[in-house]
Amino acid sequence: METHQYTNELINESSPYLRQHAHNPVNWKAWNETTLKEAKEKQQLMIVSIGYAACHWCHVMEKESFEDSTVAAVMNERFISVKVDREERPDVDQIYINAVQLMTGSAGWPLNVITLPDGRPVWGGTYFTKNDWINAIEKIHDLYLEEPQKLIDYANHLEEGIKSIDLISLNSNQVDFKSYDTKALVEHWGKSFDQKYGGYNRAPKFMMPNNLEFLLRYAVQNEDDELMEYVTLTLNRIAYGGVYDQIGGGFARYSTDTKWHVPHFEKMLYDNAQLVSLYSHAFMVTKNPTYQQVVEETLEFISREMTNEDGAFYSSLDADSETEDGKLEEGTFYVYTIEELKNVLKDDFDLFSAYYNVNSFGKWEHGYYVLIRNKSDDEFIREHSITIEDLNKKKGSWKSILLDHRNKRIAPRLDDKSLTSWNALMLKGYVDAYKTFGNEAYKKIALKNARFILDKQLQHDGSLHHSYKDGVSSINGYLEDYAAVIEAFIKLYEVTLDQQWIDHAKQLTDHAFEYFFDESKSMFYFTSSKDQKLITRNFEYRDNVIPASNSIMAKNLMILAHHYDERNYSGTAKQMLKNVLVEVESYPNGYSNWLDLLLSYQMNYYEIVIVGDDAQEKVAELNALYLPNKLIAGSTEDRNNPLLERRYIDGQTFIYVCVNNACKLPVSEVSKALELID
Repeated sequence: METHQYTNELINESSPYLRQHAHNPVNWKAWNETTLKEAKEKQQLMIVSIGYAACHWCHVMEKESFEDSTVAAVMNERFISVKVDREERPDVDQIYINAVQLMTGSAGWPLNVITLPDGRPVWGGTYFTKNDWINAIEKIHDLYLEEPQKLIDYANHLEEGIKSIDLISLNSNQVDFKSYDTKALVEHWGKSFDQKYGGYNRAPKFMMPNNLEFLLRYAVQNEDDELMEYVTLTLNRIAYGGVYDQIGGGFARYSTDTKWHVPHFEKMLYDNAQLVSLYSHAFMVTKNPTYQQVVEETLEFISREMTNEDGAFYSSLDADSETEDGKLEEGTFYVYTIEELKNVLKDDFDLFSAYYNVNSFGKWEHGYYVLIRNKSDDEFIREHSITIEDLNKKKGSWKSILLDHRNKRIAPRLDDKSLTSWNALMLKGYVDAYKTFGNEAYKKIALKNARFILDKQLQHDGSLHHSYKDGVSSINGYLEDYAAVIEAFIKLYEVTLDQQWIDHAKQLTDHAFEYFFDESKSMFYFTSSKDQKLITRNFEYRDNVIPASNSIMAKNLMILAHHYDERNYSGTAKQMLKNVLVEVESYPNGYSNWLDLLLSYQMNYYEIVIVGDDAQEKVAELNALYLPNKLIAGSTEDRNNPLLERRYIDGQTFIYVCVNNACKLPVSEVSKALELID
């Protein structure tokens, strides 16, 4: 049994990130009421250090500083030190991210903040070397002893700034969504596009799947060929790049360079979930077989490495992995030397190296290569006089051989907690893949995950818990949990026609109205009114790598308003969109999910209702088509909810196409229904 010189209170926590620090010499405590009460009673400054399990620079700072006994002595003597997993406590993280952003102009992880005993921040930053860290915290401690009022005054000033960051006002002006100049907005946005490698003209490059979802929809609905070329260029380059795991499937978090070559190697569930949805939708439009391959391989990776026996999805795989000499190094699990590849692939090396650029284009550092493509399969087979069938056989063989070879290495650490919001994103990814490709296994996995959410994360009072680990459900859910689960359940209803999923979505929506909604702003707070009070209670409304919880909620409300004829839902969705439109022009890529909602108001939005014995088959046929401006409802029996009542006729199946409560005559064939849709 392994023994440790030091053990602190984090040994009792479930978060893998917190437990990684359980044997530091620092007397770390978890963020909880007991710790906060202790700081106030002792009137000690707190160090709040925030990170996550897959964070490379968090590990570096731990090794350099938090594992050092000299550093620990200073921290233990003068501070109460608190470790926070940002994924478990996004509410705490956001407060201190905003604070450091105000203090320094930038923020990220590791995030390190010194606070007054009441938790209000007075100093902060991200990564620090050992000497810089010791010098900084000693100076703040000395200032607190000698001139505490200076820190109190600064905390008061900073608190006002933090409270002002995510303020949003009720927009009482009349807004005509149909006349909003979305075209000019997209044209201005396009100035930041990288027309050579896709994405934006900068590095590092994040995939930003929701940006691409909106741009794909806009390009299709407005027949904008130039924009469509940019979207497919971006999707192709990401799929060809090292940011996509060419051997094991799945995506890393971002690319450190402009050509999507060298990733920051951690794999996050939320990226892979959203990219599965995006590539599924892009396949509907383009029928590009690369997109199907990406979806299939990514879901194989999720099933193989990121799913537990309950059907829950894990959070992430670390960027770092252990080398043979016991060191943690970034990316070592995923990269190769030429000699290694020659030994494993033998006579196939030359063709493999041409396909994956084991050359100057694909070289990384220290003699290692990150696999990257720069040609389509059609281009490659022409250049190398090989058939597509032979190339596909070769690729399958290469991937199988190298996956077996790679699996003999020490795998990256797994963060095996399950977050409700991220699980819902992945559930939706499986549903979107099922809609596109009709693979019944995808629907089965989605249903199993939905049962996990109901059985483990939904509480008796109708609330959701945020986190699940080792059989224990914990942490009162955030708006992101409700928004993502509601969206996933709506999508699940559209493929199963099982009324329970849309009803669960409504019940969760009503719970969110009761505990999260601010009527004066017509927006939802990120935290429940039941939660412990922090410095401020924020509205999360700017879309980022994951869409904002408020933008997801607004789209949910728009759809559920149709299903249940709830005017409060529809009015709230429109008001929420009005509230944010005043900010959209200056930063459209920060509001792409809101803009997606705007498109639903600018164009006809269709209710497609299928009722009868063959409803399931016709729904599957419709689901396989790219029709983003529609919802689907259906039943194989008589039901009395608003969209379905009085539409069932025994022995027949009819499709009803409606807009704004006006319906065309029912038809019996999907092809006829499509003629009724613009």
